[in-house]
Amino acid sequence: MITLELSQLTLRYAALRVRDRDREAALAASLMRQGQQEPVWVVKSSTGWVLIDGYQRVAALRRLAEDEVQALVLEVDEAEALILAHRLARSRRRTALEEAWLLRALLEDHGLRQRELATRLGRSPSWVSRRLALARVLPTSVQEALRAGRIGPHAAVKALVPLARANAEHCARLVTNLGKHRATERELLRLWALWRGSDAEGRERIVSQPLLALKADAARAPERREAPDAVAQLIADFEALGAVCGRARRRVRDGALRGAGDNAHLTRTWTGARLGFEELAALVAEEDIDAGPRHTSGDPAPA
Repeated sequence: MITLELSQLTLRYAALRVRDRDREAALAASLMRQGQQEPVWVVKSSTGWVLIDGYQRVAALRRLAEDEVQALVLEVDEAEALILAHRLARSRRRTALEEAWLLRALLEDHGLRQRELATRLGRSPSWVSRRLALARVLPTSVQEALRAGRIGPHAAVKALVPLARANAEHCARLVTNLGKHRATERELLRLWALWRGSDAEGRERIVSQPLLALKADAARAPERREAPDAVAQLIADFEALGAVCGRARRRVRDGALRGAGDNAHLTRTWTGARLGFEELAALVAEEDIDAGPRHTSGDPAPA
């Protein structure tokens, strides 16, 4: 353990985390009462002391006008230190987007390969690919808004990522036109739903004046019948899907396929069902839903 001046730290990886101002304020209050309880993690490099873990604590110390920080020196290179910090996750678990930023830094700045990353992080290659897609689909301006804490990462994954896939320019303009308004997850999901259900003219109005679109939608709310809960509908869909799969398994076990021969219609319908299920599984995995027991690779274990 060593004591460093805050000015000695190189904050090279600040862009890998979303700034959480509420947590920063809570940490500052805790530091004022109790002092620093846990050291930050640093690595010695040719440019000085590189901060690996503890960016929120450093921000809180600066808020208190402190000059020094207690640090633990990791005797490994920067890439290994970043991987270690991710695996141990001392402070809080990274969001999907923060994981995507970390993976991109390890690939582009440190020259690691995707398969190597999967092995060292204890994940599957498909998990690495899905996470990297998140970092690549969002426009740069939207990612900067995320890092600054103007947009929550969970809201971005659920609303802005699908919007960017559909129309990256509209995604960037919508976030820009939100201005300093810190949109909630509910608001962003509502804007995505409105955009998806509108024609070209309506979509242009939504991205140009998103706050006005939200006000107009709120004014129309009493006139609309309350829609069924989306989560409840999804649960019902999953239950129906499970029942259909169970029924099909029993028929296959009873020999239904043995008498099918070279049935082109059966082949087409099975191919369509399999591709549809694989796409659904990929979307569910992208949302990072814990669907049950997992292999060491991080993917859901098969039933």
